[in-house]
Amino acid sequence: MRPSSPAVLAALTVLIALPYGAPSHAVTGTTTPHARVEAAEPRPFGAECRTSVEGSEAVAYCHNPYPEPDRVRLHVECEQWWDIDSDGVPVEAGPASTVRLTGRCWKEIRTVWVSHEK
Repeated sequence: MRPSSPAVLAALTVLIALPYGAPSHAVTGTTTPHARVEAAEPRPFGAECRTSVEGSEAVAYCHNPYPEPDRVRLHVECEQWWDIDSDGVPVEAGPASTVRLTGRCWKEIRTVWVSHEK
């Protein structure tokens, strides 16, 4: 085989014609990033709530230390089957603010919790 054979000339032409920095082999399904892009970390969210129960009344204090508002809601589950459980209305706890939530049963309270939504 001579150096000027058509196969050698074709191979040299392809190598010369490839743009600078082009991969020497094809890779399917992947891309090479041009710049380092780091994923944004999730921002902290959610008011810190303290609940207390005294008899048939429940109280929750929720403090939001974060810049985004948090809509908090008090849920009260009553002990007696005939007593009506309640879900309070959502209250917005703005940045650096504290809100007070109340709820009650006719008789004893079984559980109390606070839900959060953005």
